[in-house]
Amino acid sequence: MGELPQAVPEGPLRSFVSLGMFIIDQFSYLDENGHPTAKSSSEQIGGGGTYATIGARIWLPPHEVGMIVDRGHDFPSNIQSRLDSYGEGMWLYRDDASRGTTRALNEYRGDLRGFKYLTPRVRITPRDLIDTTLDRPNMLHFICSPSRASAIMSEVHERESWTPTSIYEPIPDRCVPEELPALIKVLPFISILSPNADEAHALLSMPQPPTKASVEEACQRFLNLGVGPNGEGAVVIRSGAMGAYVATRAKGGQWVPAYWGAHEAHRVVDVTGAGNAFLGGLAAGLHFTRGDVYKATLYATVSSSFIIEQEGLPILSRREEANGTIVELWNGETPQSRLELLMDTKVI
Repeated sequence: MGELPQAVPEGPLRSFVSLGMFIIDQFSYLDENGHPTAKSSSEQIGGGGTYATIGARIWLPPHEVGMIVDRGHDFPSNIQSRLDSYGEGMWLYRDDASRGTTRALNEYRGDLRGFKYLTPRVRITPRDLIDTTLDRPNMLHFICSPSRASAIMSEVHERESWTPTSIYEPIPDRCVPEELPALIKVLPFISILSPNADEAHALLSMPQPPTKASVEEACQRFLNLGVGPNGEGAVVIRSGAMGAYVATRAKGGQWVPAYWGAHEAHRVVDVTGAGNAFLGGLAAGLHFTRGDVYKATLYATVSSSFIIEQEGLPILSRREEANGTIVELWNGETPQSRLELLMDTKVI
C-alpha cells in the first residue's frame, strides 16, 4: 500500500495510542430461559481500547504504546497490579475521587451476549492527549460511531503537522444502514477502516451470515466509497475463524488465515477483545513493516491469538537467556515464534 503517513516528532513519541475507554467488566451468565447458570466470573479488565493497547504491547515496549485510564475512587488494587505488570509507563492515569471507575455488564443468555454500561462513560478525544506523554502518536486508534469519528478527525486536523495513521473501528451497535451516510463522510480521513464481518454486512445491508465471497464484496464496496486521502487507505475486515481480509485499491485483496484453525478450536476459550487486540497488533505491524498493511495483518493475527486463549488478558512473563538478554513471553510463548509459524503457513 505504500508507507502510511507518520507524525512529526516532538520529543518522545508513541507509536500507538488508543482513544478507547478503560472499563471494568462484570459478567452474568444465564441459560436460554433466563435462569442463572453455575458459571461465574470475577471482575475483569475490559474496554476495547485496553485490548487494543495490549495487542500493540505484545510487540512494542511500554514507552511506545499508551492510553488514558480514568481511575475512580473504587479502582481495585488487583487490577492496578495487573496493569502495572504490562508496563507502568504505558498507562496515563486520570484520577477522580468523586466518581466510580467505568463499569459495564456483559450478560450472556445462551449464545447471545448483551452489553450495557453500569456507570456513566468518560469519553476520550484527541484534545485529551495535548501536553501529555501520549501527545501526537504516530498511530491513533478509536472505536465509536461514524459521526463521532468525524468529530475525532476534526480535532486531529486542528493540530498542525500531525497526520497520524488513523485506525477506525466502528462501534458494533452503530453498524446499521442508517449510519452509512455518516461513515461515507468520514472515510476520506480514515487510513484504515476495520469492521468485523457481521458489522460490515450490517452497514452495507448485505445478507447474513458472511461468507468469504461476501466479505470480499463488502471490502470492495467500502474501497469504492473512498477510504483514505485520494482513496489510498485500506480496509481490513476481521472475519473470525475465516481469518481477515485486507484490501487496498492499489494492490487488491488478500486473505490472512486465523492463527488457530478449525482443528485447533479447543485453544479458543473466549473471543472477547480479540478484534480490538487485532487492531493494536496491526498498528505494531505497520510500525515494523513501514506501513505494509498486508504484512502488518500477520502481526494483528498473532496478537488476537493470545487474547482468545483465556478469559481476560494474556499473561506476560519474562525469561533470561544465556547471554543475559531478557525475552518477553505471552502465555509462555514469544510473539515472534508465532509470527514465523504463520508466515510459513501463508507467505505474503
